[in-house]
Amino acid sequence: MLAFELLQQFLSWMKNSQRASPHSLTAYQQDLVRFLEFLTSHFGQEPTIQTLSTLSHTDLRSWLAYENKKALQNPHLGQGRHTQDAAIRTRRRRLSALKSFYKYLARFHQVENIAPSLITTPKVKQPLPHPLSQEEAKTLAKDIAIIDPSPMAQNRDVALFTLLYGCGLRLSEALGLNWADLQNAGMNDKDGILKVTGKGNKERLIPILPIVGEALLQWQKHYPGIAKGESPVFIGVRGKRLNPSIAQKTMRTYRRMMGLSDMATPHALRHSFATHMMQNGGDLRSIQTLLGHASLSTTQRYTLMDEAHLLKVWEKTHPRAH
Repeated sequence: MLAFELLQQFLSWMKNSQRASPHSLTAYQQDLVRFLEFLTSHFGQEPTIQTLSTLSHTDLRSWLAYENKKALQNPHLGQGRHTQDAAIRTRRRRLSALKSFYKYLARFHQVENIAPSLITTPKVKQPLPHPLSQEEAKTLAKDIAIIDPSPMAQNRDVALFTLLYGCGLRLSEALGLNWADLQNAGMNDKDGILKVTGKGNKERLIPILPIVGEALLQWQKHYPGIAKGESPVFIGVRGKRLNPSIAQKTMRTYRRMMGLSDMATPHALRHSFATHMMQNGGDLRSIQTLLGHASLSTTQRYTLMDEAHLLKVWEKTHPRAH
């Protein structure tokens, strides 16, 4: 059987059995197609299941060296997001895709090859979050309405950015909401709880703060359509689900107008949500649950970048602090 046929079976299994997101499937496909194309060039013929079974550690090292060489030849290296750390993260992702592919082959096609497991995953520095200050975040959620003159867009944007900061949602999670989700959450109640489906189709529960509920109800009054059922909560001028690029453009315009950092993106409000909870005494486990992080180490980034929080912990807990 040809390796490219096995790849299609793997992607189908990831989609249907593992419920991989569309973004993950695209990344798996792109990374593994590059790998198989390298093998085609490396061996002078299209790889088969036998090729994958007998692939050596040296062959894999050759592939990684080839990818590394291409990364170093990138004319944009060192500019914007094209950094050495970004290149290492890309190699980590490709190696992870390769190992997942081989685990699938071992499980369903009896391909026993230990070569992929012998490759060490390169280490990369964990980037620190870039939150807004508490005042910047609160002001943004209120003043974002100045960007668009349309009353409809103004109420929509205030509701959207208040929700992002008030619940710590990813932009994709917020834009994926339907009115039924908010009705089931009881957004009219003080104790409303929103069920959100995040990465890997993992669900989590997030309390709806009164100020978030008020912004959503105000937007509901100006909603140009039927604000219930499976209708998307956030829509564009044509009545379809709001495109993320529109929200990102609104944020870009706002930050330039207010002189904020280029790091002030919709996702920065999620970082702000976590950082400000941390600064006000929130515990890591609770913040991890609210953000939907699979690993506590991901949440711990918010303590590393907050020197003031670390100083308070030291003063409170160290026996020689006073």
